[in-house]
Amino acid sequence: MSSRERAKFENGLDKFNRIRTGTNVIFHLIFIVLALLCLIPVLVVLSISLTSEDAIRSSGYHLFPSAFSGDAYRYIAQQGTMIAKALGISVLVTGVGTVLGVLLTTSMGYVLSRPNYKLKGLLTWIVFIPMVFNGGLVSSYYINSNMLGLKDTVWALILPLAVSSFNVIICKTFFRSTIPDALIESAEIDGSSQLRIFFSIVLPISLPVLATIGLFLCFAYWNDWFQSMLYIDNQSLYSLQALLNSLMTNVDALAKNASSMGISYAELVATMPKESARMAVAIVIVVPVAVAYPFFQKYFISGLTVGAVKG
Repeated sequence: MSSRERAKFENGLDKFNRIRTGTNVIFHLIFIVLALLCLIPVLVVLSISLTSEDAIRSSGYHLFPSAFSGDAYRYIAQQGTMIAKALGISVLVTGVGTVLGVLLTTSMGYVLSRPNYKLKGLLTWIVFIPMVFNGGLVSSYYINSNMLGLKDTVWALILPLAVSSFNVIICKTFFRSTIPDALIESAEIDGSSQLRIFFSIVLPISLPVLATIGLFLCFAYWNDWFQSMLYIDNQSLYSLQALLNSLMTNVDALAKNASSMGISYAELVATMPKESARMAVAIVIVVPVAVAYPFFQKYFISGLTVGAVKG
């Protein structure tokens, strides 16, 4: 085919990739509406957190504060010890859990990606089955609480979320499709052990999957409250998310600490900005993720296709 014929053929196909102006406008309107559906609830939460308690009781929720007040944030600042402790637990769990989860997930995915590993088929099914079926909440609670003794420990917030079948499958597919077998074989010929190969050769050239899995785990740990509800009875081990959940379900959660702050229970409950305080805590939790997300958005996009089969 000559260059002229090829150009004519490509120009003929180009019409299938064009979008009419009217269709383009409709798509823009649809995406604007979807963006507003995601943004408006956040603005409502922010508005409630900046509205006085009396205005909320009298006129309800509004997109813009009907009576501006910073009482909720001042109240949270007064509970500095409890908020700081919960923030410290969240940061600790997120940091340790992310590092441990990435290490366990990538090492498991690498082992399952090696074609000469004899138990690869069996272990792949063992990893895959929990994606479809699981043992249920009762069995996992019994194992974590009674057999492993994790109840009321920080490890109860870390270990149950450290490894997921979905992340392992992503790592396995990435290593199998990206890491050349010849590279591994040449390292074995040079006398390198599997641990040396994994840490010195495989991980340095696998930054996309490391970043993707790390971000998935980081946000999963930061947003988790369910593990605290299951395994944590000691309020000193509450994370920010567990504290928010406690506030959402029990208005008197902060008042339980009145004795340690030298304030009577009745006085604390009477002066507590209940609805606005709940929303203020939600804003405090969301802000770190909202600030960090734009810098890592490309990793989320690449995470959707990492290890995918190319056509």
